[in-house]
Amino acid sequence: MQQLFISKLFKSEISQSIQDPHILRVRLLLAIGICVPILLGCAWSAYYALQTKWLLMACNLTQVALALLGMTLFNAGRDRLAAIWMAHGLFIIIATICLLDAPVDGVVRSVHMYFLPLAAGTSLVFRKDHVYLRVMLPFIMLAGCMIFGSSHMGVTRPDLIADSNIRVWGVWINYLSALGVLGVALVVMQTDLTIRHSLDAEMREALAKGHFCLHYQPQVDAQGHIFGAEALLRWQHPVRGMIPPGVFIAAAEETGLILPIGAWVLKEACAHLVALAQDPQTAHLTIAVNVSASQLRQPDFVQEVMEIVTRSQADPARLKLELTESMLAKDVDVTIQKMHALREFGINWSLDDFGTGYSSLQYLKHLPFDQLKIDQSFVRDLLTNESDKAIVETLVSLSKNLQMVLIAEGVETKEQLDYLFNKGCTKYQGYLFSRPLPIEGFEHFLATFPDSSASSELQAHTR
Repeated sequence: MQQLFISKLFKSEISQSIQDPHILRVRLLLAIGICVPILLGCAWSAYYALQTKWLLMACNLTQVALALLGMTLFNAGRDRLAAIWMAHGLFIIIATICLLDAPVDGVVRSVHMYFLPLAAGTSLVFRKDHVYLRVMLPFIMLAGCMIFGSSHMGVTRPDLIADSNIRVWGVWINYLSALGVLGVALVVMQTDLTIRHSLDAEMREALAKGHFCLHYQPQVDAQGHIFGAEALLRWQHPVRGMIPPGVFIAAAEETGLILPIGAWVLKEACAHLVALAQDPQTAHLTIAVNVSASQLRQPDFVQEVMEIVTRSQADPARLKLELTESMLAKDVDVTIQKMHALREFGINWSLDDFGTGYSSLQYLKHLPFDQLKIDQSFVRDLLTNESDKAIVETLVSLSKNLQMVLIAEGVETKEQLDYLFNKGCTKYQGYLFSRPLPIEGFEHFLATFPDSSASSELQAHTR
C-alpha cells in the first residue's frame, strides 16, 4: 500500500496533476497529512504499549488506522473524500488526545498545537470548495486550539495519562512537529497565492497580446468521414511555450477572466467556420466550443453569443456549444431557457462528460441537446472494466431513444474502436485519429486523412 501511495504521488499522478499546480499542492499537503499521523501514531503506540498505557495506545492506533484509510482513498483516486475524512478524523483524534494531555505541574499542554497546521492545510485543500469546508471547518480547528490552549480541562488520573518525564519530552516533540508541518503548509499556501497572482497577470497580458490560440481535434464517423472538430484552448506563452488549459482554466474561472477568454474563443471559432465555409469540401464541418459555468450564468449570455455569431457571419447551424454535466446541477430552469433561445437561433448543443456528474436523467429530456459525448474516462478502460462496458452500452441505447448523436471521446486504440462500433457508437474523437492541431495542421489533416491508415480502418467496418 505504501509503495502504491508513493508511486501515485511522485510518478504517474504527478504528470497529470502538474497540469493544475493547485492540485499538485493539494496532493502534497494531503500526503503530509497522511504520513505524519502514521509515523507519530506508530511511534507513540509502541511506547505506550511498553508502558501499558492502553487508552493512550488505543488513541494513537486509531490515528494510524484513520491515516491508513485516508491512504486507501488516496490510492483509489478519491482525493476529495480522503481530504474530508482526514480533516474531520484528525480533528476528533487531536481533541480526544488533548483531553488526555491536560496541563499538570511543570508540564504544559502541547497536542493542541496540531490544530494549527490542520487548519492551514484544510484552508488550502478546500480553497475551491463550499463555505463549510473552506471557512467554517478551519475556524472550528483554530477555536479548538484556542480553547484547549487556554484551559486546564481534561483527564488528570495518573493511570490514564502519560508519565510526567515522557510528557516533558512530548511537549518538545509536539511543538517541533506541529510547527514544522505548519511551516510547510504556510510555504505551500504562500506559493499557491503567489502563483495565482502571477498567473492572473500573465493571463491578462496573454489576452491583450494574442498569446491564446485554438487547436482543433477532428471528429470522424465510422465511414471515415470528418464531420467536425472540437476547438480546444491553448496558451502560447512567450517563455514557457505551449501551456495546456488545465494550468490556467481554473484560475481564469476564479478571477472572472474566463468571460473575456470565452468570448474570444467563440469569435475565433466563428471566424474559422467562415473560412471553412468558403471551400465546398469543408463547408459541412461543425466546430464545437466548450462553454464555462461562468459564461452560462451571465444574464446576457444568449445576446452575446447571438451578436458574435451574427457579426462573424458564421452559419449558426455549424456551431456546437458544449456543456459539462456538472453545469446542469444549478439553475436548471434558467439554463433550459437559454439553451432553447440559442437552439431557436440555430445553434446546436452537446452534452460533454456525460455520466461523470450527478444531474438527474429527468432533466435530459427537457434540455435541447443534439449530441451526447461518452467521457474518455469510460473509454480508457473499456476493454477491461465491466462497469465501463455497461455504461457505454447504456449511453448508446439512451442516445438512440432520445435521438441524439453519440460521440466517444478518448479513442486511442483499434480495439476500443472495434468495441464501440460493434455496440452501435459510430462517431469518434481521439488520438487514434489525431491529436488537437493548430488551424494549419487541421487543414492539412483534412486533406490527408482519406489516405491514412486510420481512415482505412474505419472504412473496413462498413464493408
